[in-house]
Amino acid sequence: MARTITDSVDRHVERWLPALPQLDAEVEGVITRMQRLLWLLKQEKTAAWAERGVTPADVQTLQTVVSLELSSLEATPALIAEKCQVTRAGMTSRLDRLEEAGHITREVDPLDRRRVLVRITPAGRAMWEAASEVGIRLETEFLARLSDHQRSQLNQLLRVLLSGVEARPD
Repeated sequence: MARTITDSVDRHVERWLPALPQLDAEVEGVITRMQRLLWLLKQEKTAAWAERGVTPADVQTLQTVVSLELSSLEATPALIAEKCQVTRAGMTSRLDRLEEAGHITREVDPLDRRRVLVRITPAGRAMWEAASEVGIRLETEFLARLSDHQRSQLNQLLRVLLSGVEARPD
């Protein structure tokens, strides 16, 4: 006889069904579980990074600078803010903090003095790589509860879901 596994989302769905009879328990379960898992992973990453004096905003900002660099794009405060989905003012304070810590430099573009170019320093790259290693380790530990086959199945199911949602017209 197979043992039924339950979790906190099952209790969440049971609580809401009487108030929302139109609620599809399977849909609510999938969405709530994805949200809960990502929230728990974010909490673990945030705590692990905090032990090293790093914030999620630091990691996101440096990751964006590295990503732009890998795409052969110049990192400007405006472009980094757009990619990180934060205001320009919010990005300015992030960049101030990262520059003060020696993780980035800001230089006037020699070809267009109106533009500022953001560059990651060796110390910034080392911090970002260390934070990325922590994130990768935690993500791997999170999914270790699944067999290789289950991980592959989950990845394929999520791929089908995401590609369908992304293909929808705006």
